[in-house]
Amino acid sequence: MKNNTVLVTGGSGFLGIHIIAQLLELGYTVKTTLRDLSKKEQLIEALRTNGDHNLDDLSFFQADLTKDEGWDLAATDCTYVLHLASPFPMGEPEHEDELIVPAVEGTLRVLKAANRAQVKRVVITSSFAAVGYSINDEGYVFTEKDWTDDSTPLPAYIKSKTVAEKAAWQYIEEEGKGMELTVINPVGIFGPVIGGISSSSIQMAIQGIINGDIKESPNFTMGVVDVRDAASLHISAMVEQKASGERFIAATDGIMSFYDVAQLIRTERPKLAGNIADMKPTPAAYYKAMSNQKAKSLLGWQPRTKEEALLSSVDSLFNPEKVKNEV
Repeated sequence: MKNNTVLVTGGSGFLGIHIIAQLLELGYTVKTTLRDLSKKEQLIEALRTNGDHNLDDLSFFQADLTKDEGWDLAATDCTYVLHLASPFPMGEPEHEDELIVPAVEGTLRVLKAANRAQVKRVVITSSFAAVGYSINDEGYVFTEKDWTDDSTPLPAYIKSKTVAEKAAWQYIEEEGKGMELTVINPVGIFGPVIGGISSSSIQMAIQGIINGDIKESPNFTMGVVDVRDAASLHISAMVEQKASGERFIAATDGIMSFYDVAQLIRTERPKLAGNIADMKPTPAAYYKAMSNQKAKSLLGWQPRTKEEALLSSVDSLFNPEKVKNEV
């Protein structure tokens, strides 16, 4: 694998650092792009705390999804590209194009650079947002065949992920010149935090609940996937021939509301429950069902439980020694 170089865009993110760690452990040479190279030292230090990775096999390139500069150099000599970088807002922007335009243009910018570099396969991190927000039939089970209808009113983030993924598939069909594409559609990504590099999902659904900032369980539920399993699925999708041209939902079994997360923490980590607000359960009508059978059957993927994913987030924040050797 030393001859295979992988470019990971957005390597300083929660999923990115776990993917880099797994790639280095497997013996790949890894390049990663950062919008700001000042984050390089934080990423290196986080990887050091995570284990004995060969950091000589990791190099850094400055590249911004809104600019052309840097992408060709980053993609040069790469066999694979894992495109993770994408804007994620903590609130709704004033105009949806603030998210949609950079998501689409950034995705196409990466694909074009990969194509010029004659990359074999690109794996794009899309989202369940591009799958599951246009069907509300009771009991419906979402699969990779489903698409969110971006012609209907949608929150900007959901629309941006849908439009960007569609643009990627269209580019491959019209201009890909034999370059392969695989897409991963994760749900809420949880799991152990490395070196303080966290995610919006953890900040909202773990820290927000434990700190008492979340007062009520909204009319919203989420699928859960452990970041370690999401990372391994990306790597399987990168190398397995049968993954070419496919989408994969990255989700463990079962759905959670904020109420469910709060109850899990109360039960399993009672010492942290002092500030958790009393919440009413989220109505059953908001529980979406989704299938992870495609990833399991086609790639042999075996994800951890949703409870393990959530509790490892909790422990990495409040009892890091408990998960230090499990990442």
